[in-house]
Amino acid sequence: MTHSTPDSTDRIALAFSGGLDTTVCVPILEEEYDFDEVVGVTVDVGQPEDEFDEAEETAAALDLEHHVVDAREAFAATCLDAVRANATYQGYPLGTALARPVIAQTILDVALENDCTALAHGCTGKGNDQLRFETVWRASDLDVVAPVRELGLTREAEQAYAAERDLPVEGGDGGAWSIDTNLWSRSVEGSDLEEPSYVPPEDIYDWTQSPEGGHELLEIEFKEGYPVALDGEDIGAIDLIERLNAVAGARGVGRTDLMEDRMLGLKVRENYEHPAATVLLNAHAALEDLVLTKEERSFKKQVDHEWAEKAYEGLLAAPLVDALEGFIDSTQKRVTGTVTIKLEGGQARPVGRESEYGVYSASAASFNTADVGGGIEQNDATGVAKYHGFQSRLAGQVIESAEETEAAVDGGTENGEN
Repeated sequence: MTHSTPDSTDRIALAFSGGLDTTVCVPILEEEYDFDEVVGVTVDVGQPEDEFDEAEETAAALDLEHHVVDAREAFAATCLDAVRANATYQGYPLGTALARPVIAQTILDVALENDCTALAHGCTGKGNDQLRFETVWRASDLDVVAPVRELGLTREAEQAYAAERDLPVEGGDGGAWSIDTNLWSRSVEGSDLEEPSYVPPEDIYDWTQSPEGGHELLEIEFKEGYPVALDGEDIGAIDLIERLNAVAGARGVGRTDLMEDRMLGLKVRENYEHPAATVLLNAHAALEDLVLTKEERSFKKQVDHEWAEKAYEGLLAAPLVDALEGFIDSTQKRVTGTVTIKLEGGQARPVGRESEYGVYSASAASFNTADVGGGIEQNDATGVAKYHGFQSRLAGQVIESAEETEAAVDGGTENGEN
């Protein structure tokens, strides 16, 4: 193995999951990079409990100093910020991308508290996560080390290394799929799913059931763009997300199967589950449709797109995001009210919405009232109707006239006229 040895050979903080990649990183960092001590850090953003058990057991077997930090509140707050920005990327609610900067910042905090001189992750050089971690870490004075990327390790090479060293991993095979789970979403990739034509079996899903008959109504209350109550009950962010994941997932809500474009230009097949995210994003968008003007809605789509792009890239700390959130904060002051969502057939459809800030008048829009109100009568629309489409009609007339002239000239030439 060849690598670039860091200047310091002290303590290094490793983003540690207890899986194959981060397990093999421990002896590699000690033996190949000459670090005296490796400090493992596992950050809780809502993973299943068995993942923490695996991390703790593996750390103990490696005699690794291990820190487990609960960052669910910080991550849930980021998820609800994403709701206000209607944050989706290429058609699915962002999840893993939102979690990575929270995890990275937490690991950096632990590293500084424990006198580490460097930070390490087990990401390859092909994915997005290396960039999301390092954009946070490189803002510090600590060195950044990426053994899997720097040594060009394949999964097979890692498995062989683990077997040779008798490392506490089950051959590096945790199942047919590569799965990443947090409070907001669950992603499934790898193996046969890498083939775009492969139809995934039902057993890749865990949070969502195949849609069946029946339906369920939920009422979600928002205050300044943030969801604050479910069916009339005030509820905290974590409880709200977990409850909606269970309720909406049982109705088959929140599955996405798509081809995703990564930051490095690679196109990959991804499968996601995100019941709570789907419900909250749909409800929030429905409430915005009621209270925002046409101009605000149109411009906010651009703002939301840029916010989501930065979030996907792990750059929510960028100055641009501060500016975008200034606009979002301004619009969200009026995004207060309730939305009724119908869960049915794998869909979460807004079927009712109410807000004191609604830019809507039932009497003005109704076909059963003679006038619009405010001194506007139906006949006032006649002038508008005459002007509407005028330029298009004029263009059509000009084009038709030009074509007739050209045809006449061509006809005269063919008849020998000049």
